[in-house]
Amino acid sequence: MARPLRSARLRAAALTLPLAAFVVVTFVAPLALMLVRSVHEPQVADALPRTLAALERWDGGSLPGEPAFRALGTELRELDGRRGLGAVATRVNRIESGMRSRMLATGRALGPGSPESWRDAVLAADPVWGEARAWLALQRAGERFTLRHYLRALDLDRDSSGAVVRISPDQRIYVPLLLRTLLVSLAITAICLVLGYPVAYLIANAPPSRSNLLLLLVLVPFWTSLLVRTTSWIVLLQNQGVVNDILVAVGLVAEDGRLALVYNMFGTLVAMTQILLPFMILPLYAVMNSISPEHMRAASSLGATFRQGFVRVYWPQTMPGVAAGSLLVFILAIGYYITPALVGGRTGQLISNMIAYHMQESLNWGLAAALGVILLACVAVLYAVFDRLVGIERMRLAS
Repeated sequence: MARPLRSARLRAAALTLPLAAFVVVTFVAPLALMLVRSVHEPQVADALPRTLAALERWDGGSLPGEPAFRALGTELRELDGRRGLGAVATRVNRIESGMRSRMLATGRALGPGSPESWRDAVLAADPVWGEARAWLALQRAGERFTLRHYLRALDLDRDSSGAVVRISPDQRIYVPLLLRTLLVSLAITAICLVLGYPVAYLIANAPPSRSNLLLLLVLVPFWTSLLVRTTSWIVLLQNQGVVNDILVAVGLVAEDGRLALVYNMFGTLVAMTQILLPFMILPLYAVMNSISPEHMRAASSLGATFRQGFVRVYWPQTMPGVAAGSLLVFILAIGYYITPALVGGRTGQLISNMIAYHMQESLNWGLAAALGVILLACVAVLYAVFDRLVGIERMRLAS
C-alpha cells in the first residue's frame, strides 16, 4: 500500500511542476535579479582593477601616489581604445557630476607610450585629478557590492568621511515621489470604494435582466485598450476638450478661464479611478450577490431603521468584498505607469514613472532596482498592516 500511495503523491506533485516553473520564471527569478541588481554593480571594478587596487591604502585626503596615476592613465587609455570608456565614465558620473566628460577627455588626451611622470601627464590632461573628490568618486564607483543605490533612493548620500547624510532639499526627489504614490493609491482606493459600493449594491439587488445589463456596462472597459481609454481622457479633459466646452456652454466657466483638468494630479486621479473602478465593483458584487435580502428584512422587522440595518447587518457581510476590492485596487494603483505618464504631466507622475525612466533612458538599472525593492517593501508593510486590521482570511470573492 505504501508504494502505490507514494506513486500517487509523486504523480500529483509532477502535475504542479509546470505551475511551479511558471512562478519561478515569471516571479521568483525577476525578483531575485532585481535584488541582486540593486546591490551589485561590478562594471567599474572590472574596468579599472589596477586603479582601484592602487587606491586600497589611500587615505582619501591627499592625492594618491604615482602608481595610482600610472594605473589610471593606462586603464583610461585602454578603455578609450576599446570604446568602453563611456559606459564606465557614466557610472562614475552618477556619483560625482561632471566626471563623465572629464574621464573621456583624459582618455583621449593620453597618447601612446609611457611618459616620464604619469602624474604630470594625467594632471595635464585634466586638472580635476588634482582634487581628492575625483578619486573618491572612482573609489566609490568601484565597489562591487554597495548600498549607494538604496541611499540615493531614500534621498541620502555619504559625505567625505563616509557618514550618511541627507542630500540638499532641491535634490530630494524619490522620497516625496514615493509618498505621493502611496497617498494617490490610497485616495484612488477610497474613491473607488465610495463610487463602486452603491453600483455593486444596485447590480446585486436589481432584477436579473437589469442586473445583467448593468454588469455588462461594468465589463465593457475591459474590452477596450488601456491606451485608448487613457488617451480618451486627454480628449475629454484638455483645455479645449469636451468637459471644458460643456462648462463654458452652461456658464459655469468663462471662455478665458477654462480649467486645467489634465496633465496634472487631477487628471491622474480621474483617469486611474475610471480604469480601476471595475476591479472594486466586481469583488463587491460577487459578495453582495450571495447575501440574502431576508437579512435586511429581518432587521427591519425587529425595529431597525435602514441605516441601523445597513451598518450592523449588511456592511459586515460585505467586508470580504471590500477587503478584496480595496487591496486589488491599491496594488494595481501603486504600480501604474502608462496612465500617469500620459495624463499626469509634471505634478501627476508616480514612482513607477521614475523607475521606468531609469530603466529606459538613464540606464541606471541599479537605482531602478533599488526603487523597485523599496516600493515592494512598502507594499509588504501595508499588506501586513491590512492583515492585522482587516484579516486576509476575510478577503474572498464570496461569503
